[in-house]
Amino acid sequence: MKKVNIETEYIKLDQLLKFSGVLSTGGQGKILIKQGYVKLNGEIITERGKKIKKGDEIEIKDMGKILVI
Repeated sequence: MKKVNIETEYIKLDQLLKFSGVLSTGGQGKILIKQGYVKLNGEIITERGKKIKKGDEIEIKDMGKILVI
């Protein structure tokens, strides 16, 4: 599991995927989110602007997990 530290109150889901280095472009994140390959705390999320806060866990199908700290 990759841990990503954010300094702000929240970060949008698509921005987090790129910021974490898991994906190289925001466009890749947009596609994965839209296709239902991304889970937030165990629930599939299709809203790319979803606010992600410290303590949230993101799982990308076949790519691993990200913990926001």
